[in-house]
Amino acid sequence: MPKIFESEYRFMLIVWEHAPVSGAELVRLAAERLGWKKSTVYTVIRRLGERGILENRGGTIYPLVSRADAQREEGRELLERSFGGSLPGFIAAFASSKSLTHDEAEEIRRIIDQYEEGLK
Repeated sequence: MPKIFESEYRFMLIVWEHAPVSGAELVRLAAERLGWKKSTVYTVIRRLGERGILENRGGTIYPLVSRADAQREEGRELLERSFGGSLPGFIAAFASSKSLTHDEAEEIRRIIDQYEEGLK
């Protein structure tokens, strides 16, 4: 999956929220939310299109990468880069720096239980 950089990700949040969306509407939304100029928007559209992240069909922009896929890839990269690929190491570091709420802990347990069920 192609890398989506931070500013591109903020732009893609707008695309995912409004897709399919006209280029003109993206210019308006990016100006409001990101403070970008028209030329910046079209440069980013072109670059993301060249990398296969979105597609400009006749002035209408369509995402080719889902938000969930982008988040999954970003999480995988963070885990690899910062924790040597160790999910337990990530969870331990996160849990030690922030008190998990009961609901958050239950959600983590639910995810692990679903994973283990899928292995059977």
